[in-house]
Amino acid sequence: MELLHASGGKVEYPEIRLSRHTKDFSWGFYCTNNYNQAKRWAKRQKPDPVINYYTYIENSSLKILEFTEMTDEWLDFVANCRAGNGHIYDIVEGPMADDRVWDFVKLYLNGRMSKKAFFEIAKFQYKTHKISFHSLQALQCLKFERSETTT
Repeated sequence: MELLHASGGKVEYPEIRLSRHTKDFSWGFYCTNNYNQAKRWAKRQKPDPVINYYTYIENSSLKILEFTEMTDEWLDFVANCRAGNGHIYDIVEGPMADDRVWDFVKLYLNGRMSKKAFFEIAKFQYKTHKISFHSLQALQCLKFERSETTT
């Protein structure tokens, strides 16, 4: 499977970096299989947006969690990770809570929106994909292929 990572430069050797903000699946190295999504991510990188391409080589000995769609379990997992809590998985894959979806997640977390209402709104969002790598063993599943500057 080909995966893409948006960045401000070539990333031949992926790293897991901790930042002040947690993400949907906690801290990790994030990729997607969706070129248009990678291009949107890359455009946030100024001045040189780059898309890095990797071949993903599966390793069945890793702990992998996959969400095929937004479900109750996905919502609870994202909420837990965004609250700063970690998890036991090497790789997590599924839809992402982009800025629009995250606004609704916050309403749910604050008790101002029910799960039912969240899923009604979420089903109208465009399809997204992300896969995140959370351990050194997981990063070894990525083989750098090339990078390209995008506009």
